[in-house]
Amino acid sequence: MLLSKVFNPKAVNIDLQSEDKDEVFEELIEELVNATPSLDRTAALNAVQERESKMSTGIMPSIAVPHGKTDAVKEVCGAIGVSRAGIDYDALDGKPVHLIFMLLSSPENSELHLRVLKRLARILEKPKFYNALMEQTSPDAVYDLICKYETDLK
Repeated sequence: MLLSKVFNPKAVNIDLQSEDKDEVFEELIEELVNATPSLDRTAALNAVQERESKMSTGIMPSIAVPHGKTDAVKEVCGAIGVSRAGIDYDALDGKPVHLIFMLLSSPENSELHLRVLKRLARILEKPKFYNALMEQTSPDAVYDLICKYETDLK
């Protein structure tokens, strides 16, 4: 189970307050720092912003997957955010984003980074996943749902 190791209920925010992309990056980096206090906040934020400057990661309707590579992390780690109101994200479809899956990895973990992105994409393609995740009312429930969907991939 790859995603169960990347995500952690301590880095899940089911009530994002951000209104735009830059705010949500900071808000989710804060979740990662809460889960991993040794994380260099500035390096992590810079990695995500640098990748985002190349092309929007708002790639699916209502979903964004910002990611970046930085020496600030040893393994792939992630944060999940849910915005009930929606976030102005400059998504490819021009619509607000409601689910954000942020990923960070070290430059040496490029292969694992890609495996995580592919695995997450497979779950995001499941028609019922989005609605099921939006119905969750706690970080633990979001994490458990991701684990359930990942188990179902096999």
